[in-house]
Amino acid sequence: MASYVAGLENAGARWNGYVEAAAAGSVHAAEMQFVDSTVTASISGAGLKAPGVGTVAFRAKNVVSDIPDEDRVTRNDKRGRVVHVAPVAPPKPFSAGSIFERTSSLLKPTQEPQLAMTFVVPEIAGKEIQIAAAFHVREDETAAPGVPSFLADLVNNDRPDILATAYAPSGPNYANASPFASLLKEEEDPYAGRYVPPVREGDHDWMKHPLPATVFSDSEQKCLAEGIYFESRGEDAIGQAAVGQVILNRVRNPAYPATICGVVYQNKDWRNRCQFSFACEGRKLKINDRRHYKMAQEVAMAVTAGKIFLPEVGSATHYHATYVKPGWAGTMEKMKKIGLHIFYRTYGGGWS
Repeated sequence: MASYVAGLENAGARWNGYVEAAAAGSVHAAEMQFVDSTVTASISGAGLKAPGVGTVAFRAKNVVSDIPDEDRVTRNDKRGRVVHVAPVAPPKPFSAGSIFERTSSLLKPTQEPQLAMTFVVPEIAGKEIQIAAAFHVREDETAAPGVPSFLADLVNNDRPDILATAYAPSGPNYANASPFASLLKEEEDPYAGRYVPPVREGDHDWMKHPLPATVFSDSEQKCLAEGIYFESRGEDAIGQAAVGQVILNRVRNPAYPATICGVVYQNKDWRNRCQFSFACEGRKLKINDRRHYKMAQEVAMAVTAGKIFLPEVGSATHYHATYVKPGWAGTMEKMKKIGLHIFYRTYGGGWS
């Protein structure tokens, strides 16, 4: 500054030029020296404001070449001007130490202690198998072949009557019986393989004998399915099984006919004297709901074979709807209310 003030031309020459904002919007270095010390305003090197015209830009000294930059620049040791960016897949969560631990070290670190990071010992250590088993759907092993799913929960006997071909095993079960015993065929119990219901206190002695072999015939099963259908088609499976068990109990009871058809349609020709009300309606029975009749057929075979036996019904031989009060109900032992029916058994084992 001292040389500039003193007027030394050589020492202060570099102060004669400076940079300012151009009038036309760009920045240029001033190309003219101060020739008159009275000039107080700066001179724009990129244009000026002409009176009556407005802002006017000066043409630059550099002449723009017709050859584009891409062709004029030597790029032997350079890559393309546009950088190729390879797409990066998002980080995948991975497991550390257990198939149940799904944490990732690619996440942003955190100081919160409640968040588990990679390689931390999981709290479920030693319980992996139990947790995995909880999500594994296992097939019901209790349901025997031929038993539909809606009856599976009622099945309480895995050894059905040997005469029930619907549940007959495909071959000898050597897991439960010796193959030599099955070949030698030693003297066996006459009731071997036949189903005998469990007799509890209060049940009658006639429950200790198996059903006649004829109950597995098509005609007998048809009568049982019809009895279940017309008496309890609106009930759940357990309500239908209870009705079927009462019918079979009467077949076992010497006081009743020894066949299913005889029990179901007993006194059907007597006015208001039949054992089951549907048999006395005086008109031909017609099955309108095939789906419910198929259900009654399944229940009939399962109860006859002994796959299903309801202890709460036991040796009951009578029942009535909840909305009626027959006179005989007071002379019998009340067993259980199932659905819309109340079941009874006699005290003496016969009619009353």
